[in-house]
Amino acid sequence: MNDLAVRSVSALAMMLLALLAALQGGYYFAVLVAAAATAMFYEWMRIVRGWGIGWNISGFVYALIPALALLWIRDRAEHGIALLLWVFIVTWTTDMAAYFVGRAMGRRKLAPSISPGKTVEGLYGGMAGAALFGGAWVFVTELPPLLYVLAPLFALAAQGGDLFESWMKRRAGLKDSGDWLPGHGGILDRLDGLVPVAVLTAAVQLAVLR
Repeated sequence: MNDLAVRSVSALAMMLLALLAALQGGYYFAVLVAAAATAMFYEWMRIVRGWGIGWNISGFVYALIPALALLWIRDRAEHGIALLLWVFIVTWTTDMAAYFVGRAMGRRKLAPSISPGKTVEGLYGGMAGAALFGGAWVFVTELPPLLYVLAPLFALAAQGGDLFESWMKRRAGLKDSGDWLPGHGGILDRLDGLVPVAVLTAAVQLAVLR
């Protein structure tokens, strides 16, 4: 099985697991989120070994805050499950559209010193994908119209989260944050975009949407 096939199968399995847990809610979703946050913190500590106590504390916050944001969105926010699925849709379509548009059309490097594979065209593709699919979900579920505007902006934040994690790995001399996921690397490699989208969505819900 080639690398793209392995990557696609494992991504589909992760997405289905996340969707099933999110739809079930309660204990199932809480356990999944807690497990993901624990794995994120473990991988963060592996990356920043020797960087100092400040980085260790930052890793705890980095894993905890998005976990709390996801749990709060699911069970406390207005439109809870629909808004949580919007977070997933924006994050996933950003990642997939950026990957495929970058492979097909990418010419200009986005941040060659941090992540040589990422392109400006991929960035735009990710934002367009999030706007299209995130916007469609807003229309279907009648979520607040503000989310039409936020979808591409949060896609930009998601790719910023990806670049931040890539910078950390480059500084540490690592290719992947871990080797848990076939074709993807570690948990951080898959959730680095979800972190800012989850936190920003919860913040906007608290400040504006309710």
